[in-house]
Amino acid sequence: MIPRFKPSIGSAELVALVAPPADAVERFERAFATRFGCTEGIAFSYGRTALWALLQALGIEGSEVIVPAYTCSVVAHAVTLSRNSCRFVDADLFDYNMDLDRVADAISPRTRMIVATHLFGFPLDTVRLADIVADAEQRYGNKIWVVQDCAHAFGARRAGRLVSAEPDIALFGLNVSKSMTSVFGGMLTTSNRELASKVRAWRDGHLRAPSPLKPVLRRAYLIAVAAAFQDDVYRVVRWLQDETSVLNRLTKEYHLDDRISFPGDFAEPMIATEAAVGLVQLARYDGFEQCRQANARFYTTTIVPPRGWQMPPLVEGATYSHFPVRVPNRAMVMHGFLRRGIQLGEVIQYSVPHMSSYGPAAAADYPNSLFCSRHTINLPVHSDLTDDDRQRVVDAVEAMRRSMSPDEARVAVSGRLS
Repeated sequence: MIPRFKPSIGSAELVALVAPPADAVERFERAFATRFGCTEGIAFSYGRTALWALLQALGIEGSEVIVPAYTCSVVAHAVTLSRNSCRFVDADLFDYNMDLDRVADAISPRTRMIVATHLFGFPLDTVRLADIVADAEQRYGNKIWVVQDCAHAFGARRAGRLVSAEPDIALFGLNVSKSMTSVFGGMLTTSNRELASKVRAWRDGHLRAPSPLKPVLRRAYLIAVAAAFQDDVYRVVRWLQDETSVLNRLTKEYHLDDRISFPGDFAEPMIATEAAVGLVQLARYDGFEQCRQANARFYTTTIVPPRGWQMPPLVEGATYSHFPVRVPNRAMVMHGFLRRGIQLGEVIQYSVPHMSSYGPAAAADYPNSLFCSRHTINLPVHSDLTDDDRQRVVDAVEAMRRSMSPDEARVAVSGRLS
């Protein structure tokens, strides 16, 4: 079974669990910030906690935050739980990022922050966004903070420059589904020392001490994850996840998309156990990124897409946390691949403003986001893919192309809903 994602957990990560140094978090913050082009790193228990804490530290409350309509729902949840409101912007069908043509119109006198997600590892045009923000700041006379959401784009570059190094601050998530992991965890990075000091002071003064059991639970979790993704075990894990309520219930404790809430330990800091694993993964990150980019190039240059399929662009500087493909019938495609022992992803399978927590929103309000949420699958690109794995994926696409009837491709993947 080829899993839709697979964290690369080896012996070094497991050894790091044993006796993490007391200053592991501080070391991880410094090393992480340096690797991604900044001078300051501030660690948190989750990426969503980092965004929530940033809003609290800046004193932003009762304001509007511009958020992509097509992004992970926890971004909107963090904004809402900080007592602010989301102003959504529809997706661009080229690279799935928010449509910059719509951003200027979305900014209002109440706008205090823009979360610029670099979705699936595709770098947003940060220069153009900076110009839009500068014009709005001059028009309305207040600061508009820009958060580079790099949860999918750790090393993504625009015109050769790391998007994580762009002003004002970058946001990362570090759970096991990301390009690298610290078990769980999140990070803010910036080169604005005053901003970093303010956020760090707020964090240290407001987050509660972690439970004494937390290091034990984090160790057990990572060991279980490493075991679960072994080839012979993953078939059973996949069945438990998809066909029973056992693992599904555990997953929902961490991430229930349409419920505006945080995990129970969200207000605790990152612990040394997590940071020690993060340091090991950080040392391996360049290899992870190169593998994902190579896998994306292989798919792009090798796959002949079936009728109605829209392949993603091959973008210089993209890191390909995912390889998104728009297809006419997602359920059929996913089932066909699963029969061949290949699990496809469907991240992101919702449009945030159309979710019951944020709606009602008409289909016409954010058509691209809604369309992508219904038609996007992700081919596996994780760094543990072998050459044989990649060829199996290509062969599965080719088999589907040869067997697809014209009726099965009747939904044109052109960006318009029928």
